Amino acid sequence: MGTPLHLAVALDGTGWHPASWREPPARPTETLTPGYWTDLVTEAERGLLDFVTIEDGLTLQSDHPFRPDDRTDQLRGRLDAVLIASRVAPRTRHIGLVPTVITTHTEPFHASKAIATLDYVSTGRAGVRVQVSSRRDAAAHFGRRHLPEDRATLTTELFGEAADYVEVLRRLWDSWEDDAEIRDVATGRFIDRNKLHYIDFDGTKFSVKGPSITPRPPQGQPVVAALGHVDPAYQLIAGSTDVGFVTPHSAEEVTELVDAIAALRPTDVPPVRVFADLVIFLDETPDLARARHGRLDELAGAEYRSDAEIFAGTPAQLADLLQAWHTAGATGFRLRPASLPHDLRQISDVLVPELQRRGLFRKAYESSTLRGLLGLNRPANRYTTV
Repeated sequence: MGTPLHLAVALDGTGWHPASWREPPARPTETLTPGYWTDLVTEAERGLLDFVTIEDGLTLQSDHPFRPDDRTDQLRGRLDAVLIASRVAPRTRHIGLVPTVITTHTEPFHASKAIATLDYVSTGRAGVRVQVSSRRDAAAHFGRRHLPEDRATLTTELFGEAADYVEVLRRLWDSWEDDAEIRDVATGRFIDRNKLHYIDFDGTKFSVKGPSITPRPPQGQPVVAALGHVDPAYQLIAGSTDVGFVTPHSAEEVTELVDAIAALRPTDVPPVRVFADLVIFLDETPDLARARHGRLDELAGAEYRSDAEIFAGTPAQLADLLQAWHTAGATGFRLRPASLPHDLRQISDVLVPELQRRGLFRKAYESSTLRGLLGLNRPANRYTTV
């Protein structure tokens, strides 16, 4: 028996391999339908996962990280992640919903009320993954800013802006005290105006007066997450988020990243929940998993590469790896299924029972909120006066 670990799954299109849409179980004609996303999230909930993340972007998907491509043989086009989560929320009961929001070209006021609304729709299961965008074709969609040419300068600027963005989100979520709504028909008082607060944020990229138009979310503060590969991103994770996604390639690297983030974390807040990302090809035998990986690479015309470790093997072998990396310091894992729904079903049907047998994963949902699932208390409102 060991300390239980946490599991999340990252949903994107028909899976993380670019040729996944050509697999027989795939549903490429349904990716723009609500039923498709509901089926995926309810499958993840059947496996008792903590949450799902939903990918998003401001440009079409591309093989290249910094510019568009001309490929017509891969899935292109997507729905808005926040709207997907809001549509799926009433169809689920326990699993957390963490859509992606791009901080670089969107307004934090809009995002704050969208995620607060998601928290209401899901009765306390909302989160948000904040992501920056350094692509110039994305900037061209908005025409409101010039991105620095130097990539190091650009990276520092974008992640600094993302930290301000999260600060605005958090202040706006707190801008209504929990008991600001009176709703007293007899006296005709619906709200206590003294319990709505200006946030008066003034940063380098935006200033926000507040208060929000949406009352404080059920969780008080929905869960904030971010993915990190470089020092400015680790600083954002340590200083601004509840959950950090990292991409180690060994148990030793897990420990190094967990320790580095902990060293940057303020001492007066709970530790970051550090999740290691893995791309997974799961099958009954290692040979079958490797064969599927190879078949998809052949269809794509190139070897699949990822920022995260790529695992091809059986669910039991993956459980061995997760157990070792959990011992090395990872709070949990965000698994990126190479093919949907195949690898997601392997998680629910085989991986989760294997982890349960080892005493490493829950056998029932123990909380009704995402913060509760992650062991995070509901925070006090910063503006509450005694």
